[in-house]
Amino acid sequence: MCGIAGIIATPAGEIDPARLERALERLAHRGPDHRGSHREGGVALGHTRLSIIDLEGGDQPLFSADRHLVLVANGEIYNHVELREELEARGHRFSSRSDCETILHAYREYGEAFLEHLHGMFAFALWDGERQRMILARDRLGMKPLFLHASPTGIRFASELKGLLPLLDHTPDIHPGALIQYLSRQFSSGTTTIFQGIERLLPAEAVCIEGGRITRRWRYWCATAVEPSSAGLEEAREEFDAIMERVMVEHMRSDVPFGLFLSGGVDSAILLAMLEHHGAGPIHTWSAGFADDDRDSELPAARRLAERFGTRHEVLELERDQVFGVLAHTVWAADELMLDYANLPTALLAHAAARRLKVVFSGEGGDEVFAGYRRYGVRPLERRLKALFHPGSGGFRIRGYLRRRWRRHLPLPALVEHVEMERLPVINAWQETPARWSDLQRMQYVDLVTALPDNLLVKNDRMLMASGMEGRLPFVDHRVVEFGLGLPDALKRDAGGGKRFLKWWAERWLPRDHLNAPKRGFHVPVGTWLTPDLMDCLAGRLPAHPAITPWFEGSVVRELLDNARRRNSPNRIVWALLQLAIWHELFIEGDGSPPPVDCDPLELISA
Repeated sequence: MCGIAGIIATPAGEIDPARLERALERLAHRGPDHRGSHREGGVALGHTRLSIIDLEGGDQPLFSADRHLVLVANGEIYNHVELREELEARGHRFSSRSDCETILHAYREYGEAFLEHLHGMFAFALWDGERQRMILARDRLGMKPLFLHASPTGIRFASELKGLLPLLDHTPDIHPGALIQYLSRQFSSGTTTIFQGIERLLPAEAVCIEGGRITRRWRYWCATAVEPSSAGLEEAREEFDAIMERVMVEHMRSDVPFGLFLSGGVDSAILLAMLEHHGAGPIHTWSAGFADDDRDSELPAARRLAERFGTRHEVLELERDQVFGVLAHTVWAADELMLDYANLPTALLAHAAARRLKVVFSGEGGDEVFAGYRRYGVRPLERRLKALFHPGSGGFRIRGYLRRRWRRHLPLPALVEHVEMERLPVINAWQETPARWSDLQRMQYVDLVTALPDNLLVKNDRMLMASGMEGRLPFVDHRVVEFGLGLPDALKRDAGGGKRFLKWWAERWLPRDHLNAPKRGFHVPVGTWLTPDLMDCLAGRLPAHPAITPWFEGSVVRELLDNARRRNSPNRIVWALLQLAIWHELFIEGDGSPPPVDCDPLELISA
């Protein structure tokens, strides 16, 4: 894992090397092991490295033998062994064991079709000096991030927003539509980011830049090409056996040890079984729970799995003050505004695991790929009724968190006039699905192109990279996604819930009572932490805070906090406004420097 940043100037533009250095400084957490840069005419590239493969010889930028090609890359090319053999058979000679060097040779061999040969998680910038063009590209599912900004003087790009801001002349304005999406949907989606003029590269998107201008952009993979399958259980099992065999072999390649975040659910349990099956031996596992939460915990199930497979298991039983103290750190780490409570324990897990390892496996993606979420089981009649009042997405994902009177009275007109953007990513995703697909496939696809890349994978990438850790996610491999999305509906869900096929497939390694236990999800008890004293403190700071006043009616914010104090209003909106104020202090008032891992977030927003 790494951080990348760069500038491609127009003929009239200039490059300030000091800005690139500041950008790399902001990305140092992504690559604490090495820092490198390259400048050539109107092009400057920078890289911070977390060394995982070829520890001695994989520093970047990487160059072709004739130095006409230059690469900075973030991620892992999982099929680099097979790809290297294929390219060497065609006459290519490698200068390192780096998995990323295969990108250079594949580009020279296959031209723009090279992206289709890469399996993995990646975001990279490849400068072709002969053709005087830069290619930026991102992996198929969006596991690795990449942001860009276009201006009259050229293109700037970076792995994170905090790495891109030092490359710009000034901090851009907040995007009202992205703010609406954050409040209502937890995150902004698609190309839209919280900063106007800064966009995300989409998953599986490539951009060609010439003369400091984007001249072409294209998608080299899309899940809408998946054909529905009519396979039965046995046929599907044989196909999935082969897929998972290949995927696990590729994902386990590493020159450093790896561990696993063990939630106690189905997906991480399957990964644990797969790691043992493929000879990983006793590995380190980590689980987290909450000392002051009386809900059903997954920790006992995780402990049983750890004992069954003989892992070196560590449990984090988290206290309120410990978790609240990491809030500002998670806001800084994400740097995109996102309202996922699970950022908090994930950041603490990463911080603990990073003391021992650089690589950890995690089960993200299993619910989207194998239809595990309860929302996929809503009855068709209920969805049709919802669709009458909220058209465009088949009655799926129709409601956000900003509801009822708070939706009517909290936002000021500057925000309300952009409210049409709230559901736009969901509607667009639903509408682009093929007619041959079932509604269940459409629901999966909506999540695969919105919530997965712009929320869950952001959490995994940013919270881990903030501690200098790489996350590996086999269920988000594009071959697994294609298989799961194409399965017949009857193999995905039945009266007992979702992931029917996956659970059946895993019975050879895991107990049925574990696989068929009710889905619990990972509950973060934020509601119990929003105490009356905290509400009183926020009431004295939030309504007049500069992050709040341009967008929200102060008197309604005070009423919201008062109601929250009496447990009468949604905690998510309070938490969203608190995070917005912290984010504003870090990235608008501040320069993006990291706060301490453990600090009182209220000190950042003091009156």
